[in-house]
Amino acid sequence: CPPPPLRLLPRAGPSLALAGCPLPPRGGYLWSLVDFLGPGFLGSQRGLQTRYRGPLAKGGDEDRQQQLVQRVRPFLLRRTKDEVAPELPPKTEINEVVEMADAQRAIYEGIRLSMHARVKAAIAEKGLARSGIIVLDALLKLRQACCDPRLIKLKAVERSKAGSAKLDRLMEMLTVMLEEGRKVLLFSQFTEMLGLIEARLKEEGTSYVLLTGDTKDRATPVRKFQKGDVPPFLISLNAGGVGLNLAAAATVIIYDPWLNPAFEDQATALPHRPGQEQKVVLQRLDTTGSRAGAPGT
Repeated sequence: CPPPPLRLLPRAGPSLALAGCPLPPRGGYLWSLVDFLGPGFLGSQRGLQTRYRGPLAKGGDEDRQQQLVQRVRPFLLRRTKDEVAPELPPKTEINEVVEMADAQRAIYEGIRLSMHARVKAAIAEKGLARSGIIVLDALLKLRQACCDPRLIKLKAVERSKAGSAKLDRLMEMLTVMLEEGRKVLLFSQFTEMLGLIEARLKEEGTSYVLLTGDTKDRATPVRKFQKGDVPPFLISLNAGGVGLNLAAAATVIIYDPWLNPAFEDQATALPHRPGQEQKVVLQRLDTTGSRAGAPGT
Protein backbone atom coordinates (compact mmCIF):
# COMPACT_ATOMS: atom_id res chain seq x y z
CA CYS A 1 0.00 0.00 0.00
CA PRO A 2 1.59 3.29 -1.08
CA PRO A 3 1.88 6.17 1.40
CA PRO A 4 -0.68 8.97 1.21
CA PRO A 5 0.05 11.97 -1.03
CA LEU A 6 1.76 15.03 0.36
CA ARG A 7 -0.57 17.34 2.30
CA LEU A 8 0.39 20.83 1.14
CA LEU A 9 0.56 23.67 3.66
CA PRO A 10 -0.39 27.29 2.97
CA ARG A 11 2.29 29.13 1.03
CA ALA A 12 5.29 29.86 3.25
CA GLY A 13 9.02 30.36 3.04
CA PRO A 14 11.39 27.43 2.41
CA SER A 15 12.20 25.11 5.30
CA LEU A 16 15.37 23.19 6.01
CA ALA A 17 16.09 20.40 8.48
CA LEU A 18 19.68 19.69 9.51
CA ALA A 19 21.01 16.48 11.09
CA GLY A 20 24.50 16.85 12.51
CA CYS A 21 24.95 13.08 12.88
CA PRO A 22 24.20 10.26 10.45
CA LEU A 23 20.56 9.23 10.58
CA PRO A 24 20.26 6.32 13.04
CA PRO A 25 18.55 3.16 11.77
CA ARG A 26 15.28 4.07 13.45
CA GLY A 27 12.46 5.26 11.24
CA GLY A 28 11.11 7.65 13.86
CA TYR A 29 14.09 9.97 13.48
CA LEU A 30 13.71 10.18 9.70
CA TRP A 31 9.96 10.58 10.01
CA SER A 32 10.25 13.53 12.43
CA LEU A 33 12.51 15.44 10.04
CA VAL A 34 10.48 14.74 6.91
CA ASP A 35 7.14 15.38 8.61
CA PHE A 36 8.38 18.79 9.77
CA LEU A 37 9.23 19.76 6.20
CA GLY A 38 6.24 18.16 4.53
CA PRO A 39 3.52 17.02 6.93
CA GLY A 40 1.97 13.81 5.69
CA PHE A 41 4.66 13.05 3.12
CA LEU A 42 5.48 9.76 4.84
CA GLY A 43 2.05 9.37 6.39
CA SER A 44 1.69 8.94 10.13
CA GLN A 45 4.47 7.54 12.29
CA ARG A 46 2.39 4.43 12.90
CA GLY A 47 1.83 4.11 9.17
CA LEU A 48 5.56 4.31 8.56
CA GLN A 49 6.00 1.44 11.02
CA THR A 50 3.42 -0.66 9.15
CA ARG A 51 4.60 0.09 5.62
CA TYR A 52 8.36 0.16 6.05
CA ARG A 53 9.93 -0.46 9.47
CA GLY A 54 8.00 -3.64 10.19
CA PRO A 55 8.71 -5.41 6.87
CA LEU A 56 12.35 -4.27 6.88
CA ALA A 57 12.95 -5.44 10.45
CA LYS A 58 11.31 -8.81 9.95
CA GLY A 59 12.62 -9.89 6.60
CA GLY A 60 14.80 -7.23 5.03
CA ASP A 61 12.22 -6.47 2.33
CA GLU A 62 14.45 -4.95 -0.37
CA ASP A 63 11.53 -3.77 -2.52
CA ARG A 64 9.99 -1.90 0.40
CA GLN A 65 13.38 -0.42 1.30
CA GLN A 66 13.86 0.79 -2.26
CA GLN A 67 10.42 2.42 -2.20
CA LEU A 68 11.33 4.40 0.90
CA VAL A 69 14.72 5.41 -0.51
CA GLN A 70 13.20 6.60 -3.78
CA ARG A 71 10.55 8.60 -1.94
CA VAL A 72 12.94 10.60 0.27
CA ARG A 73 16.11 10.72 -1.87
CA PRO A 74 15.11 13.84 -3.91
CA PHE A 75 14.87 15.83 -0.68
CA LEU A 76 18.10 14.69 1.02
CA LEU A 77 21.56 16.17 0.65
CA ARG A 78 24.28 14.15 2.35
CA ARG A 79 27.75 15.56 2.88
CA THR A 80 30.44 13.37 4.38
CA LYS A 81 33.03 14.42 6.93
CA ASP A 82 35.76 14.29 4.31
CA GLU A 83 33.86 16.84 2.24
CA VAL A 84 33.12 19.36 4.98
CA ALA A 85 36.30 18.98 7.08
CA PRO A 86 39.21 17.80 4.91
CA GLU A 87 41.65 19.44 7.35
CA LEU A 88 40.88 16.93 10.12
CA PRO A 89 43.91 14.93 11.33
CA PRO A 90 43.86 11.20 10.56
CA LYS A 91 42.26 8.60 12.80
CA THR A 92 44.31 5.52 13.67
CA GLU A 93 42.53 2.28 14.59
CA ILE A 94 44.18 -0.39 16.75
CA ASN A 95 42.68 -3.78 17.59
CA GLU A 96 44.27 -5.33 20.66
CA VAL A 97 43.62 -8.97 21.49
CA VAL A 98 43.53 -9.94 25.17
CA GLU A 99 43.95 -13.58 26.21
CA MET A 100 41.53 -14.85 28.85
CA ALA A 101 42.98 -16.31 32.03
CA ASP A 102 42.16 -19.93 32.94
CA ALA A 103 39.29 -19.15 35.34
CA GLN A 104 37.60 -16.75 32.93
CA ARG A 105 38.08 -19.16 30.03
CA ALA A 106 36.46 -21.94 32.06
CA ILE A 107 33.40 -19.75 32.70
CA TYR A 108 33.24 -18.85 29.01
CA GLU A 109 33.48 -22.48 27.93
CA GLY A 110 30.78 -23.58 30.37
CA ILE A 111 28.40 -20.93 29.06
CA ARG A 112 29.29 -21.71 25.45
CA LEU A 113 28.51 -25.40 25.82
CA SER A 114 25.28 -24.73 27.71
CA MET A 115 24.02 -22.13 25.23
CA HIS A 116 25.05 -24.28 22.26
CA ALA A 117 22.82 -27.09 23.49
CA ARG A 118 19.96 -24.67 24.16
CA VAL A 119 20.21 -23.00 20.75
CA LYS A 120 20.47 -26.34 18.96
CA ALA A 121 17.34 -27.64 20.72
CA ALA A 122 15.39 -24.44 19.96
CA ILE A 123 16.28 -24.52 16.27
CA ALA A 124 15.33 -28.20 16.03
CA GLU A 125 11.96 -27.47 17.64
CA LYS A 126 11.04 -24.05 16.19
CA GLY A 127 13.37 -23.46 13.27
CA LEU A 128 16.01 -20.76 12.96
CA ALA A 129 13.58 -17.95 12.08
CA ARG A 130 11.64 -18.41 15.34
CA SER A 131 14.68 -18.90 17.55
CA GLY A 132 16.13 -15.41 17.22
CA ILE A 133 15.62 -14.43 20.87
CA ILE A 134 17.44 -17.52 22.13
CA VAL A 135 20.32 -16.96 19.69
CA LEU A 136 20.67 -13.33 20.77
CA ASP A 137 20.56 -14.34 24.43
CA ALA A 138 23.39 -16.81 23.81
CA LEU A 139 25.48 -14.15 22.10
CA LEU A 140 24.79 -11.70 24.91
CA LYS A 141 26.00 -14.09 27.61
CA LEU A 142 29.14 -14.94 25.68
CA ARG A 143 29.88 -11.25 25.19
CA GLN A 144 29.38 -10.65 28.90
CA ALA A 145 31.71 -13.51 29.79
CA CYS A 146 34.40 -11.95 27.62
CA CYS A 147 33.92 -8.51 29.21
CA ASP A 148 33.79 -9.68 32.83
CA PRO A 149 32.25 -12.91 34.20
CA ARG A 150 30.63 -10.90 37.01
CA LEU A 151 28.15 -9.52 34.47
CA ILE A 152 26.56 -12.97 34.41
CA LYS A 153 24.53 -13.49 37.55
CA LEU A 154 25.39 -17.12 38.24
CA LYS A 155 26.44 -18.74 41.51
CA ALA A 156 29.16 -20.64 39.68
CA VAL A 157 30.71 -17.33 38.66
CA GLU A 158 30.59 -16.03 42.22
CA ARG A 159 32.22 -19.20 43.56
CA SER A 160 34.97 -19.16 40.95
CA LYS A 161 35.89 -15.53 41.67
CA ALA A 162 37.07 -15.35 38.07
CA GLY A 163 38.60 -12.03 37.10
CA SER A 164 38.59 -10.26 33.76
CA ALA A 165 41.75 -10.18 31.68
CA LYS A 166 40.23 -7.43 29.56
CA LEU A 167 39.53 -5.22 32.59
CA ASP A 168 43.08 -5.76 33.88
CA ARG A 169 44.49 -4.78 30.50
CA LEU A 170 42.24 -1.73 30.33
CA MET A 171 43.53 -0.46 33.67
CA GLU A 172 47.12 -0.92 32.47
CA MET A 173 46.34 1.10 29.35
CA LEU A 174 44.58 3.87 31.27
CA THR A 175 47.48 4.21 33.70
CA VAL A 176 49.90 4.86 30.83
CA MET A 177 47.53 7.10 28.88
CA LEU A 178 46.64 9.30 31.83
CA GLU A 179 50.30 9.65 32.81
CA GLU A 180 50.91 10.90 29.27
CA GLY A 181 48.15 13.49 29.71
CA ARG A 182 45.81 11.95 27.16
CA LYS A 183 42.07 12.50 27.43
CA VAL A 184 40.19 9.25 26.94
CA LEU A 185 36.64 8.36 25.93
CA LEU A 186 35.78 4.86 27.12
CA PHE A 187 32.70 3.20 25.62
CA SER A 188 30.84 0.09 26.72
CA GLN A 189 27.44 -1.27 25.77
CA PHE A 190 26.92 -2.54 29.32
CA THR A 191 26.26 0.02 32.05
CA GLU A 192 27.10 -2.64 34.65
CA MET A 193 30.52 -2.98 33.04
CA LEU A 194 31.03 0.76 33.40
CA GLY A 195 30.16 0.30 37.08
CA LEU A 196 32.92 -2.30 37.45
CA ILE A 197 35.36 0.03 35.73
CA GLU A 198 34.24 2.82 38.06
CA ALA A 199 35.07 0.67 41.07
CA ARG A 200 38.61 0.06 39.80
CA LEU A 201 39.14 3.77 39.10
CA LYS A 202 37.98 4.62 42.62
CA GLU A 203 40.36 2.05 44.10
CA GLU A 204 43.23 3.77 42.32
CA GLY A 205 42.03 7.27 43.20
CA THR A 206 41.46 8.29 39.58
CA SER A 207 38.88 11.00 38.89
CA TYR A 208 36.44 10.40 36.06
CA VAL A 209 33.05 11.42 34.67
CA LEU A 210 30.23 9.11 33.66
CA LEU A 211 27.37 9.33 31.18
CA THR A 212 24.66 6.66 31.01
CA GLY A 213 20.94 6.57 30.40
CA ASP A 214 20.41 7.32 34.11
CA THR A 215 22.40 10.56 33.96
CA LYS A 216 20.00 13.45 34.53
CA ASP A 217 22.49 16.27 33.97
CA ARG A 218 24.38 15.56 30.75
CA ALA A 219 25.92 19.00 30.48
CA THR A 220 28.02 18.85 33.65
CA PRO A 221 30.17 15.77 32.85
CA VAL A 222 30.67 17.01 29.30
CA ARG A 223 31.77 20.44 30.55
CA LYS A 224 34.18 18.95 33.09
CA PHE A 225 35.75 16.72 30.47
CA GLN A 226 36.05 19.45 27.86
CA LYS A 227 37.68 21.79 30.39
CA GLY A 228 40.23 19.14 31.31
CA ASP A 229 39.11 18.69 34.92
CA VAL A 230 38.98 14.90 34.47
CA PRO A 231 40.81 12.85 31.79
CA PRO A 232 38.67 9.68 31.42
CA PHE A 233 35.02 9.85 30.32
CA LEU A 234 33.00 6.63 30.72
CA ILE A 235 30.09 6.52 28.27
CA SER A 236 27.38 3.97 27.57
CA LEU A 237 26.36 3.28 23.98
CA ASN A 238 22.73 4.39 24.25
CA ALA A 239 23.51 7.59 26.13
CA GLY A 240 26.54 8.77 24.19
CA GLY A 241 26.07 7.56 20.64
CA VAL A 242 24.63 10.85 19.39
CA GLY A 243 24.24 14.46 20.44
CA LEU A 244 27.74 15.06 21.83
CA ASN A 245 30.78 16.93 20.61
CA LEU A 246 33.91 15.89 22.52
CA ALA A 247 36.78 17.28 20.50
CA ALA A 248 38.88 17.61 23.66
CA ALA A 249 39.53 13.87 23.50
CA ALA A 250 42.11 12.30 21.24
CA THR A 251 41.84 8.68 22.39
CA VAL A 252 38.79 6.43 22.17
CA ILE A 253 38.63 2.96 23.73
CA ILE A 254 35.91 0.49 22.74
CA TYR A 255 35.77 -1.96 25.63
CA ASP A 256 33.29 -4.32 23.97
CA PRO A 257 32.76 -4.21 20.17
CA TRP A 258 29.12 -3.73 19.28
CA LEU A 259 26.95 -5.92 17.10
CA ASN A 260 25.96 -2.89 15.02
CA PRO A 261 29.16 -1.38 13.56
CA ALA A 262 27.27 1.73 12.39
CA PHE A 263 26.54 2.69 16.02
CA GLU A 264 30.17 2.10 16.91
CA ASP A 265 31.41 4.28 14.04
CA GLN A 266 29.03 7.05 15.03
CA ALA A 267 30.03 7.01 18.68
CA THR A 268 33.76 6.82 18.04
CA ALA A 269 33.50 9.80 15.69
CA LEU A 270 32.62 12.11 18.61
CA PRO A 271 36.18 13.46 18.97
CA HIS A 272 36.96 13.28 15.24
CA ARG A 273 35.06 16.41 14.26
CA PRO A 274 35.78 19.99 13.20
CA GLY A 275 37.84 21.65 15.90
CA GLN A 276 39.98 18.57 16.54
CA GLU A 277 43.68 19.37 16.18
CA GLN A 278 45.18 16.17 17.56
CA LYS A 279 45.61 12.81 15.91
CA VAL A 280 42.72 10.60 17.06
CA VAL A 281 43.49 7.03 18.14
CA LEU A 282 40.76 4.40 18.36
CA GLN A 283 41.56 1.22 20.31
CA ARG A 284 39.32 -1.82 20.43
CA LEU A 285 39.75 -4.53 23.04
CA ASP A 286 38.96 -8.03 21.78
CA THR A 287 39.12 -11.23 23.81
CA THR A 288 40.42 -14.56 22.63
CA GLY A 289 40.91 -17.89 24.33
CA SER A 290 37.81 -19.93 23.51
CA ARG A 291 38.28 -23.63 22.83
CA ALA A 292 37.77 -23.06 19.09
CA GLY A 293 40.38 -20.34 19.11
CA ALA A 294 38.04 -17.80 17.53
CA PRO A 295 38.15 -14.23 18.84
CA GLY A 296 35.58 -13.27 21.40
CA THR A 297 34.34 -9.76 22.14
